[in-house]
Amino acid sequence: MAQDIRKMLKEITPETPKLSKGHEARFETRLEDTFSDLPTSLAGSRPSISWLRVAAIAITFIGVSIFGYLYFSDTKSNPIVNVTTEKEDNSKLFSLGDLSPDLKKVEDYYLTGINVQLASLKVTKENRDLIDGYMQRLSELDKEYSKLNLELNKVGPNESTITALIDNLKLRLELLFKLKNKLKELKNQENEQFNSIQT
Repeated sequence: MAQDIRKMLKEITPETPKLSKGHEARFETRLEDTFSDLPTSLAGSRPSISWLRVAAIAITFIGVSIFGYLYFSDTKSNPIVNVTTEKEDNSKLFSLGDLSPDLKKVEDYYLTGINVQLASLKVTKENRDLIDGYMQRLSELDKEYSKLNLELNKVGPNESTITALIDNLKLRLELLFKLKNKLKELKNQENEQFNSIQT
């Protein structure tokens, strides 16, 4: 009763389906009928349509670029804090990310999170003092990170320095999350006060 599947598959010859007679001719006439109604200016101008698409994409890209530039270059509403790990004047210095690809991923993860949180801050008259206090603490942590990075270059990579660098990045990100929570609390208090004044 058991059959060898390999033998069965070798014996089967697949048949390709045959089209009925005149199928191709009927299809061509249908195509001609459908597209003969188009004006000749559209039917013969395929390259211009593709140029229109390219132009539309280019205009969209330029618009998005200008919007992004204007949005992120607004220095009045966003406080400036240097959170990058730029190398000092000496080109021989290396950072945490230069040690291994895994540490580079960790460093990039935290730096991206920090930059995203900083970019999303909305500074108003009511919250400026609160944000300034947090920005000062972030600036201190950034200076400490630079010192740790110099230590990494002078002493060489060791577990305590690497851990301190990662903890510094983590602390900065946690500090920004705390700032976000404080800003939400402040906004909720203002809304409650506004609602109580109205009633």
